[in-house]
Amino acid sequence: MLLALANHGKPFFTQKRIGKNNRIFKVYKFKTMNDARDKAGVLLGDFERLTPVGKFVRKTSLDEIPQLINILKGDMSFIGPRPLLPEYLPLYNSEQLRRHTVTPGISGWAQINGRNSISWQEKFKFDIWYVENQSFLLDLKIFFLTFYRVLVPQGVNSEKAATMEKFNGSN
Repeated sequence: MLLALANHGKPFFTQKRIGKNNRIFKVYKFKTMNDARDKAGVLLGDFERLTPVGKFVRKTSLDEIPQLINILKGDMSFIGPRPLLPEYLPLYNSEQLRRHTVTPGISGWAQINGRNSISWQEKFKFDIWYVENQSFLLDLKIFFLTFYRVLVPQGVNSEKAATMEKFNGSN
């Protein structure tokens, strides 16, 4: 209800993401940012658009709840590398592409090890480690550590953005 008020009646957000085997799907989330634009009509930056209720929803990871729809549809799993934007696909090197050999998840190894406060290189390193070590016990560990990270939030935002700065390819 508060998200609908903060976002002028639009509590949900959808965006195309990359899934298993590079298949594009639509991810569902609660909308934590408004659509504020400057005088030229250009969307303002993340920090300017993040609403107060959106900060709380993001900090507590409640914005991820609608992704249960993605799990029911088979696009996502509870655990796996976070699905990223399709515009990043041509920027991946062959090692980074390996993250798409498994189903993406709501939470993953990179999320419990730094979330948005770690570099893209670290994030990919954690994602590939997960792909190489995926097991039921590891998924169970990530599942329970996710709840700890929600209760004791760390790394919700990067230093430069309200979410994570754009991926511009590997150096």
